[in-house]
Amino acid sequence: MELKTPLYDCHVAAGGKIVPFAGYLLPVQYTGVIKEHMAVRTACGLFDVSHMGEFLIKGADALANVQNLFCNDFTNMYDGQVRYSPMLNGQGGIVDDVLIYKISGEEYMLVVNAANRRKDAEWVQRNLTGSAAFEDISDSIAQLALQGPKAKEIAAKVVPAEGIPTKYYSFVKDVDVQGIKCTVSRTGYTGEFGYEFYCAAEDGPKLWNLLLEAGEEYGLIPCGLGARDTLRLEAAMPLYGHELADDITPFEAGLDFFVKLEKDHFIGMDALLIKGEPKRIRVGLKITGRGIAREHCDVYSGDEKIGVVTSGTHCPYLNAPVAMAMVPTKYAETGTQVEVDVRGRRIAAEVVPLPFYKRS
Repeated sequence: MELKTPLYDCHVAAGGKIVPFAGYLLPVQYTGVIKEHMAVRTACGLFDVSHMGEFLIKGADALANVQNLFCNDFTNMYDGQVRYSPMLNGQGGIVDDVLIYKISGEEYMLVVNAANRRKDAEWVQRNLTGSAAFEDISDSIAQLALQGPKAKEIAAKVVPAEGIPTKYYSFVKDVDVQGIKCTVSRTGYTGEFGYEFYCAAEDGPKLWNLLLEAGEEYGLIPCGLGARDTLRLEAAMPLYGHELADDITPFEAGLDFFVKLEKDHFIGMDALLIKGEPKRIRVGLKITGRGIAREHCDVYSGDEKIGVVTSGTHCPYLNAPVAMAMVPTKYAETGTQVEVDVRGRRIAAEVVPLPFYKRS
């Protein structure tokens, strides 16, 4: 049976179209995916992301464990900094991609994908060593994402100035947001400027209504899963189960920047070194023919099947169909002409640089 986030009743009251997703009942849209997508690009949107998982790793060996679990490097982080990293298995494949919040040298919060929460919890606990304790706090947390160019003005109405993080990928803990205790971070999954708020589950609905009211004059509207997906795809952000998987390495996914092979060790490092240069890689495709490429569509060069689409849609802000695909590296050069099989019909496409959209 699907679970409900603390904001379920808010979504129903706002006319959200509820669908099952990652074990939860969540709104796929309210007023329409295109309208919600454009609101985030031009004004602001509010998302319920309370289905995401949150873990704590605490103890004298917290940093050593984070260093071992993730392929990024965390030794030079300051308290109040956020860092993104893939978490790898022993074969160098991706268990999940995670945001790591440094609360202190002995406490880190991990934010994981909802669909992977149980698997990730088991993986982290199985690989924990030394003086470190694990806690899954997901059910006690509501998480809201305020995303769009007007997010700063809206946040300024309800968040004290010292509680608004100024640097990208930083956060402020224990912020009093109109009587609601929050962690406020300058992060997001839309390719747009924005903040994410973490508060106690029971305070979620109050925070939701507070932010919507504060943002009304700036065009803030509630947004669902549909726009969240088109926005992240337009910004070429990978999604677990699509561009990321247990059999895809971070190099194949184009996440080289987050892999620090100069570290002493991390799980999956040896496998990555043995594999060497990737033989396939994630690329962007601009659809030049008529049609929309979707996930699982085969990619061809002439008569040869060379790869598969991992995500694809028509992107509202770009007003164009685009896709991401895994193809052999020899076909990854910008300008390479390929075809995508869409329900038995080949449509022309061209390899283009990622991301498709970047906030100016």
